[in-house]
Amino acid sequence: MKFGDTPLDEAEGATLAHSVRCGRTMLKKGRRLSAGDISVLAEAGIASVVAARLDPGDVHEDTAAARLADAAAGDGVTVAAPFTGRVNLFAARRGLCVVDRDTLDRVNRVDEALTIATVPAFAPVEPGQMVATIKIIPFAAPEARIAEAEALLAGASAIRVAPFRARRAGLIQTRLSGTKPSVLDKTVGITAERLATIDGTLVTERRCDHAVAAVAGEIAAVLAAGADLLLIAGASAITDRCDVLPAAIEAAGGTIDHFGMPVDPGNLLLIGRLGDRPVIGLPGCARSPKLNGFDWVLQRLAADLPVGRDEIMAMGVGGLLTEIPTRPLPRAKAAPETAPPHAPRVAAIVLAAGQSRRMGARNKLLASIDGAPMVARTVDAALASRADPVIVITGHEPERIRAALADRAVTFVHNPDFARGLSTSLKAGLAALPDTADATLVCLGDMPLVTADEIDRLIAAYDPAEGRAIVLPTRGGKRGNPVLWDRRFFPDMARVAGDVGARHLIGENTEQVAEVEMDRPGVLVDIDTPEALESVTAD
Repeated sequence: MKFGDTPLDEAEGATLAHSVRCGRTMLKKGRRLSAGDISVLAEAGIASVVAARLDPGDVHEDTAAARLADAAAGDGVTVAAPFTGRVNLFAARRGLCVVDRDTLDRVNRVDEALTIATVPAFAPVEPGQMVATIKIIPFAAPEARIAEAEALLAGASAIRVAPFRARRAGLIQTRLSGTKPSVLDKTVGITAERLATIDGTLVTERRCDHAVAAVAGEIAAVLAAGADLLLIAGASAITDRCDVLPAAIEAAGGTIDHFGMPVDPGNLLLIGRLGDRPVIGLPGCARSPKLNGFDWVLQRLAADLPVGRDEIMAMGVGGLLTEIPTRPLPRAKAAPETAPPHAPRVAAIVLAAGQSRRMGARNKLLASIDGAPMVARTVDAALASRADPVIVITGHEPERIRAALADRAVTFVHNPDFARGLSTSLKAGLAALPDTADATLVCLGDMPLVTADEIDRLIAAYDPAEGRAIVLPTRGGKRGNPVLWDRRFFPDMARVAGDVGARHLIGENTEQVAEVEMDRPGVLVDIDTPEALESVTAD
């Protein structure tokens, strides 16, 4: 790759290394310079730019990142579209993120251009939470190094999410003469909440004296109640393999797999087995909702991951939990000060309320393109993308629009003021957005050539923290639709009046605009006239 100061007559097709302002136009770093861009730069009196030009054997950063992401992603992981050499991976379900550290370490050593970062191994994750990011550091990477990394990742499922299996747990608590019932009652509630975080339930709780025979008898009763996981909390901590709780487990026909763990709090945990059902002798810290070694063991059991002697004794690095400011574990109480990165929550608004005046008497949105109504093609692309939910704004002939979209999972919102212009439909869509939406993608119903992949590329580029709060597609340097807007712009968009959209906000917020160059012209094609429709249907 050639990198450095590049004369304009050699810069077409090169990747801009630093953002350049040309009057009111901002060309951002990472942009592939088109002939139109070169003209803009020349008119601004700029003779050269700092740019990168690929050599034979170089792979563009987006292609390289996408290849590594596809090779690294395993079961339960979804892959976003690439942008500026980055691809993010997200959890597709609740569970534990399992990473193959050895393989990923080897991949990260292949070349300084290739990097993969993940959440900690065995971190509990929620659907939509980011679990990894692949970043190509320069603007390109050598083909040979990418192929080497792909070979290391082949068949490894290096990053996957092991789903929680709904466990039915039974709890036994022992008593001594000074044991307070309130302590036992509190333990029941904390245990039930802790189980809920791994999709488990507490099916029974029993209490008995702190004696081997008494505990062994209660074990049989808990198993008879249908528990597939047994938890035993002693009134006195386990101090030896021959103590009351391990002796009771063996008396009931069970075995002890391991006692003790290099995690604090949680040192005095015991794990064993009764047939095919795991049993845990709880450390005293399990009566607290704060994170402790019991949580790590419980989570792995719920995800059907191995958790024997080797796995427990490997928990020592990072196992000092005493001083960390962790909040209570149950989800109802565990709102972290900073939420983990998640997949952008982008809702799509499809504007389908217009009267098609330039088409004559015909409603263009119902015209057939490749056997489907125009509006259906637009909506289907949105539904096939990562946008969710998809909100369709109706106005003119609403019943016919609804019929054309029958059986599709969309939300219909009728705009009775549609005759007053596009802005009224935009306001109706904004008002219908869920409070959880980070951004919205405004789609025009008469642009049926936009694809789901193109929508996903816009969503992948969205990152307000990086100055990409407005994202729009381009083709040959020309701006098109749909446009993605961060929620910070919703109030300004709602104040727009007349038969116009919010395009003026793009010019007023150039520092927040990201352009995504597309490979097809569909993002520039809106069908307003019979001639335009004929040109599309004739292809």
